[in-house]
Amino acid sequence: QVQLVESGGGSVQAGGSLRLSCAASGYNFRRYCMGWFRQAPGKEREGVASLNSDGTTYYTDSVKGRFTISTDTATNTLYLLMNSLKPEDTAMYYCALRRWDYGGLCTPNKDAYGFWGQGTQVTVSS
Repeated sequence: QVQLVESGGGSVQAGGSLRLSCAASGYNFRRYCMGWFRQAPGKEREGVASLNSDGTTYYTDSVKGRFTISTDTATNTLYLLMNSLKPEDTAMYYCALRRWDYGGLCTPNKDAYGFWGQGTQVTVSS
């Protein structure tokens, strides 16, 4: 079955950086969307960044210019490099995966994703 395992979270001061990783396994579709989402206490889960198997990326406005999503197709690993972190970036971060249908976009819409990891905590202190 599909497994997504996140790692790389931690505690940093504002202005610092972290790189999250998501090891994916067990899926058999060639065209896919993968994304990073986050959920802060008392808030809804929101999309942060996503990409498709052709390499097109999407970012939510609040992280543009600070976060970079990428993949290593040799190891089926999704990354999120987070620079210039702010206290408002504090949340549990999840990676997610879905099949990419022809003609569709791989935007970070949480309702479109069916496979999820267990999450990794990111805490940014001021």
